[in-house]
Amino acid sequence: MTSFAPAVRNHRRTALALVLCGGLTVVLAACGTEEDPDKGTNGVARLSAAEIDKKARAAAEAASAVRLSGTLVSKGGTYRLEMKLNAKGGMGSVTSKKQSFALLRVEDELFLKAPAEFWTHEGSEGGSETGDVAAADKLGGKYVKVPEGDPSYRQLRGFTDKKVLLDGLLALHGKLNKGGRDTVAGQRTIQILGGKGEGGAFDVSLEKEPYPVRVARAGGGGTVSLADWGQAFPLEAPEKDDTVDYGGQLPKSSG
Repeated sequence: MTSFAPAVRNHRRTALALVLCGGLTVVLAACGTEEDPDKGTNGVARLSAAEIDKKARAAAEAASAVRLSGTLVSKGGTYRLEMKLNAKGGMGSVTSKKQSFALLRVEDELFLKAPAEFWTHEGSEGGSETGDVAAADKLGGKYVKVPEGDPSYRQLRGFTDKKVLLDGLLALHGKLNKGGRDTVAGQRTIQILGGKGEGGAFDVSLEKEPYPVRVARAGGGGTVSLADWGQAFPLEAPEKDDTVDYGGQLPKSSG
């Protein structure tokens, strides 16, 4: 009589091998379906911190326009900025603890618009000086042209200068490091740190162009959001009827 036992054992070994291979295939397939965190992004998160920093700065510099919104803290005080900037100038508002005023710059022409109270300051007796009241009546609510020779021209112009503001905001101190991922204004981001963050930080968009979208300045120097990269906006000098060319040096202000 012929025995068929070995054939049965062979079938069992074959079946076991198929089960093991099938299980391995499932495991490998599962590993292959893990979500890639960089899928659908611009890929900059794979780069080093220095490379991401370089790409973000290059993208910011190449952009034709940007909108800034946030707070800057300096020795001169705390300022709330709402500015739109492009290569020719900028427009928006600056608010400090004491005052709020609008700025508009077209090329080298810089204008400041503020309420009458901005142009008055307290005299030695606690009241406003006569000259201040006269100036306030003339300048309040108007676009006042800031002479280039006025001490405040350079400082105020800085708020309307895309390159100056971005160079200052994106300056990180210490060794560059990569931080965590986040979502800012609906965009996936990767953070770049100065040191461990004490030297400042900014979030870089992982979608389309690697624009900086949020900045935290070193030493508690404020937080600023950056948006509307490359979106054009109208920038024109104010109407003559709405403008005062004070000439010479501007009067002192309460701000």
